[in-house]
This record gives sequence, structure tokens and C-alpha cells, in this order.
Amino acid sequence: MKIAPTSLIPAAIAAAGGTLTALDVVESTQDRVTIDVTCDAIDADHAEVITEAIKAASPHIVVRNVSDRTFLLHLGGKLEVHSKVPLKNRDDLSRAYTPGVARVCLAIAKNKADARRLTIKRNTVAVISDGSAVLGLGNIGPEAAMPVMEGKAALFKRFANVDAWPICLDTQDTEEIIRTVQLIAPGFGGINLEDISAPRCFEIESRLKDLLDIPVFHDDQHGTAIVVLAALINSLKIVKKNLADIRIVLSGAGAAGNAIIRLLIIQGATNIIAFDSKGSIHKDSARPNAMREWLIDNTNPDNRNCTLPEALVGADVFIGVSAPNILKEADIAAMATDSIVLALANPDPEIDPVLASKHARIVATGRSDYPNQINNVLAFPGIFRGLLDAGATKVTDEMLALAATAIASCVSDDQLNATFIVPSVFDPAVTPAVANAVTSLAKAAKNAHA
Repeated sequence: MKIAPTSLIPAAIAAAGGTLTALDVVESTQDRVTIDVTCDAIDADHAEVITEAIKAASPHIVVRNVSDRTFLLHLGGKLEVHSKVPLKNRDDLSRAYTPGVARVCLAIAKNKADARRLTIKRNTVAVISDGSAVLGLGNIGPEAAMPVMEGKAALFKRFANVDAWPICLDTQDTEEIIRTVQLIAPGFGGINLEDISAPRCFEIESRLKDLLDIPVFHDDQHGTAIVVLAALINSLKIVKKNLADIRIVLSGAGAAGNAIIRLLIIQGATNIIAFDSKGSIHKDSARPNAMREWLIDNTNPDNRNCTLPEALVGADVFIGVSAPNILKEADIAAMATDSIVLALANPDPEIDPVLASKHARIVATGRSDYPNQINNVLAFPGIFRGLLDAGATKVTDEMLALAATAIASCVSDDQLNATFIVPSVFDPAVTPAVANAVTSLAKAAKNAHA
């Protein structure tokens, strides 16, 4: 086999518009050379162009494998287990494991509550998904959901020092999910449900809350609702409007939309009209489940059967947790003076934020490349830090509202403006503020029932 000149590779990369950063020979024999090539590309499509250019440089060049930095970061997963105790000699082993561990087991058998004190339960959360509603990707299954759940667990550790573990279930049967979570619950101090499609997610969460003595939190619902409320608290300060007086239009009546509406109503919102893919939700809409029944009974006070653009005329706030590019610039222009647009569909929002900013006073998205990113990372680490520290058994609506207020308060009056309504996810004050709020409320509830 003829060996192609290695100089062909840098030339091909340059011709394709890439930038070579490293070329390393990893193996050399008489008939072949294996080279590890690293180069910069604009995006995934450009990387494909560079790959094809290298292949075309010579019939003797074979591209065995192509990876980008994102894939390399995920190689082997993003998590590992470390022991907190030394295991250097027989004495260490005899106390961490047999025979010494038997005494600890018997103590817990005598008093199960000691599991929180003597095991990882006190600081461990299960991140559970069935892969049925992963990000904006849809029903991609449990294996494909694993990178997201691993990432969630990494965020728990980074922002709240909570040990979380991804558990992706190979079932989308409601009863099987509930029973499985119930069976594994003894080893955890909390359950974080993630990326489970509506309406099953409502029943799964509700029943697990009744069955378990540890807190159950569906982040797609409540994490989103908390950060939206925080953003709205600060936005209303800027435009000098009251939650009870404004008209809110929400697109996306799924898990997140339901939770947002519920939390806003708890906080005093009185006029919300919600839309799903079929149109506005009104008194004559179908009532397929309890959550939709609640939505019909508690929203759209004027019982309007209208289109989304029609509802936006004169509206103060638009909240989108639905689909990309469903609004036009004219729709935002028709809203009330000093309007607020929270277009949170990911990766592409309901309207281009640049267009929305021409007419709305405040615009927020779920993206990190625009101001005012509405990100659940502001909420769930602190929520669970507080729940675990308090030894709480339930998540209450009061906790959710107080967490939102805590997030909002991390933006001082001096900092608050139309392009800075929520703190950065890297603000070190956020998680402690949320955790302290949740802990204080959980402990007060415990004392009240003591």
C-alpha cells in the first residue's frame, strides 16, 4: 500500500477553510502511517466539508474516525464515582466494609431514619427519565436520553454539591415508571423527574409525591415555572405594572406551560389565556385529563376562542414554551406599551429576539447567546440543596414561589435593567439564596407539624 504524503492533509484542510492546530503521528509501519489530526471548523457542516476534502486529497488517505470537541467531552460519559473514605489497609477495609459495616446496617434496620445520617441518601438525587420528551428532540428513548441526564447530574454537583445519578428507564408505561421509582427510592434523598412527556408526567409526579417520603420534583414543569416567575417579577418592576392587572398570553400548554400558569396564578395573576397546537383553550375545549380540566377552569376569563395573534393585541406579556418561529414582528408590535416577551422555545424561540426587541420593552429567551437567558439551572440545584439540607419530604407551591423570589432578588435594583432581569447561572449567590429560602420554609413546616 502506498503511503500518501502527509503534507496533503494540511493543504486539504486549508483549502476547505479549516485551521490545522495539530498533526500527530500515533502509529507508523512500513506500509502505513496513522495520524491524529486536530483542526478548527466553523460548525458541524463545515467539519464534514473538511473531512471530505481530506478524503479527496489522495486515494491512499483513509479517514477512520471523526470526532468533535462535544463528542470527545462525552466519551466514556461525564460522571464517575469517588470514595470519600480511604481504603489503604485492612483496618480501613474492615470499617468501611465487612465486618464493621454490619453494625451500621443493624442500626439502620432498627431505625430507618438513620439512613439519611449514615448513607449517601442525605445528599443524593435520582435524575429519572424515560426518554420520551428529551429537550426539543422528542421521544428518542432512554439510551439517547443518557447524555442529557448525565449533564443534569453534573450540574447538580457543580452548582449545589449534590450527588445526582442518571437513571433512564426502558419503559414509557406510567405504572411501570411509578413502581420502579418507588422501588429504588430508599437509596435517594430526592427524585428529579426529567424529560417525561405530558400528560403522563403529571400523573407520575402526583402519585409519586403521595407514595414517597422524599421530595419529587419535575424540573421541566417546576424549574421552568420558577425561573419564568423570577423573570416576570423583575420585568414588572421595570415596566411598573402589577401581576394582578396584566394580561398574559401563553403558548404551549404542556408540562412547562401548565406549571407556569399554576405558579403565576398562585402569585396573583388573574388574566391568562393559553394556547396549544389547536388554538386557544376555552370553556368548550376538550377535557382529556385532570390537568387540562384545571387549565380550562382557571384561565381565559373572557372565554375567547381566538388565534394567537388575535390574543396578543393589547397583551402585556407573552410567554412561549412551544415551537419556533410561530410569531411575526407585527404580532409583537400589536402588544401593549412596555410589553414583555419571554420566547423560550429551544433552540429556536417563538420569534427572533432581534425582531421582538424592536417593539417589546423586555425580551428573554432560553438561549445563552442573547441577554436574559431563562435557564432552569438557576432553580433546581438550589431547590434540591435546600430540600436535602432540611430533610424535607415534599415540595410545596410556597417553596416554588419563594425560590422564584430568591432568584429575582439576586439582581439588585442597581443592576436591574431591560437586558438583565435574571442573574447569571454562574452567579455564586443564586444557589445559596434559593437553598436558604427552601430550607427555611421546609423547617418551618416541620416545626408546625411537630
